[in-house]
Order: sequence, then structure tokens, then C-alpha cells
Amino acid sequence: MDFQLLYPQLLIQILLGLLSVLFAEVVRDAYHLAGHYWKPLQSFHNLHHKAYRRDLSMTSFEAYKKAQLYNDVPESLVMVQVTALAAGIAQSFGIYGMWLGVLYSFVFVIPAIARSQGLLLVTDFAHKQGDLVEIPSQWTVNRTYHWRHHFDQGNAYFCGYFTLTDKMLGTALSLKGKVVGITGASGTLGQALIEELSLQGAKVVAFTTNKSAEFKPGINVCYWELGAESELINRLKTVDILIVNHGVNVHGDRSPEAIIKAYEINTISAVKLGELFLETVTESDHKAIKELWINTSEAEVNPAFSPLYELSKRTLGDLITLRRLDAPCVIRKLILGPFKSQLNPYGVMSARWIAWAIVALAKRDFRDIIVTINPITYIAFPIKEFSQSLYFRLFTSK
Repeated sequence: MDFQLLYPQLLIQILLGLLSVLFAEVVRDAYHLAGHYWKPLQSFHNLHHKAYRRDLSMTSFEAYKKAQLYNDVPESLVMVQVTALAAGIAQSFGIYGMWLGVLYSFVFVIPAIARSQGLLLVTDFAHKQGDLVEIPSQWTVNRTYHWRHHFDQGNAYFCGYFTLTDKMLGTALSLKGKVVGITGASGTLGQALIEELSLQGAKVVAFTTNKSAEFKPGINVCYWELGAESELINRLKTVDILIVNHGVNVHGDRSPEAIIKAYEINTISAVKLGELFLETVTESDHKAIKELWINTSEAEVNPAFSPLYELSKRTLGDLITLRRLDAPCVIRKLILGPFKSQLNPYGVMSARWIAWAIVALAKRDFRDIIVTINPITYIAFPIKEFSQSLYFRLFTSK
């Protein structure tokens, strides 16, 4: 037997087997989507939603068994049938690894049948009763991620285990009905974000220090002053997502006054507001719904031709990386390249396009939202963020 030929073939079969598991999950997600949008399945899928309270306890054992029988059992059987069809086709070409997806699908069929008959009281991990203790996971589905499908927005968060489908569809974050606060709201990007988020069905609160700023009718405006961030605590309690977007660019000025101004606005004020918002994450469902987005800028890893802007934004970025280690809710970084604004009249991108890209990537659950024309940033930033996060984790403690 030629082992040099056997090993590559075996590796290919294993990889195809793993791919078939992912395919099985996509089939399950497709069935789930159909349960929301295809009338013949909607009534059966609604039984699943009616079987749980907000703490994921059963509304009744009978309702739970009925939901398993008419939703979960057919769903898992479809997984088996579709993956078996794909495996059968693959086998005709000498590929046998795809049968792993069929075996994986059977893992769901047997428990679902048992639960539908009241023979298995232990439910699956995504529906265990109790408070939410984790923030939503990013690549796989945890309880908090799935809780949002039941009680945040039913027409989002469709994935069963891997979050691939939600990332492709842009349903990994729902903005509809969310109260979104934006600092720096009178600026170019702030105005663009207000427009884009409003189109997504969000209820925008414009936080601004500019009392002469004008906003479109219907936008809730909240005026605040630098250094008086603590006075916003009651307003922040009503906010689901806070976007810390305000900043200043002192350009080439390196005077002591410019240093203080850059750090006070770009770093200290941003950190204060972020911490105030995180203090409002007090309830179980806040872990699922609340988010903090911080505009740290591409200056974290690349020159901005404004040293104090770079230094203050880089410090902000480092502090947010550290804070992420123990954050009570999702924290997203906005790493933005040069766009035309009051801070950068020479920017080459439009703020409107930047705002669209931010929202599109957030809806696909990017935690580091990079929008720039500089290809180096897409490589340099993830390396920097991973290595620095690891360093902080190794040499700090709670």
C-alpha cells in the first residue's frame, strides 16, 4: 500500500466530511428561514417560539413537546435527507467523507424525537433556562446569541450552531427598533450614521456638544458638555447601542494645550462615556441587546499625518482592547480610513459610504469594522489586535 498516496486522500475525505457538517448546518438554517417566511411552515415554527418564556423556561411541557414534534423533528429529518442526497451524489464520484454530515444530522433527529415524546427532559444548550451570563458569541451560536432570535428580533439570528448564514444574509445583528446613541452627531460621519441607522429602523439619539447644530425632524437630540459625561448616565440607560464617534484633530500643533485637548476629547472623554454606558448593562437581557461601538480610527496602526491625533486615538484603541477582555456586552471597534469631513478636508472616501459600510459589517457581526482604501490595514490591524489582546490577557488580572 502506498501510504504517500493514502494520506492526501484521507485528508481530502476528512476535509470534505467537515464541509458536510457545515453544509448540514446551512440546511438547518435554510429550514429555519423557511419557517419564518414560508406559510406552510410558519404555524409549526411559531409553536417553537410559543414554547419559551424570556428566561427560556418552558411555557408548558405540552407546548414544548408539541414544538419538538412539529418543528424540531421535521427540521432534523430534512437535514438528514438533504445531506444524504449530497453524500450519495458525492459517493458516485468516489467521495465518502460527505456521509459524516449525515451522521451529524442524525445526532439531532434522535433527541428531537425523544423530547417530542417526553422521554428527554434535558433540552439543547441554546434553550437552557436561566439568566444570560455571556455576551453573544461571534462564530458559533451560544445561548445569548440564540436568545436574541426569540426576544430581540425574530427575523434575525437564524443560525443553529455556526453563524455563517447570518453573516451572509446580514442578520447577525438587528437594528430595527433599537435605540442608538451617537456622539459627534453634528459632524459629517455622525450625520451620515444618523441617516443610515434611521433607514435600518433604529431610533437615533443624537448626542452633541454643538448647540447650534441642526438635525432632521424626528431625531432626538441630547446636548452635553465635555467633562460632564457623568450627567448623561440616565439618558444612557435608555440606549441599546452607543456609538462613541466624537473627536478632534489638532493637525500639526504640538503645544501643551493641543496635547491636553487631543487627549481630553479623543481619549479621556471617549473612555468615560464608554464606561458610563457599560455601567448600564445591569440586566440579563442587556448582555444580548446592548452594544458599544468605538471609533478608534485607522490611526491605531497607520500614520494619519497628525501626530497628536494618532497618539490619542492609539491610546483609546489600546484601552478598548484591554476593556474588551471583561466587557459585559459586545464592543465593536470602527477602524476607519480617511474620509472627507471637518476633521479631514482631504479625505478620499465619502462619509455616507463609510456609514453604509459600518452598518453592513455590523449586521454581519464584525467586531472590528475596518473601512479603508489602505490594504495594509486589513492585515496589520488584526495582527495588532490579536497580539495586544493576548499580551493584556497574559499580564493583567481582573
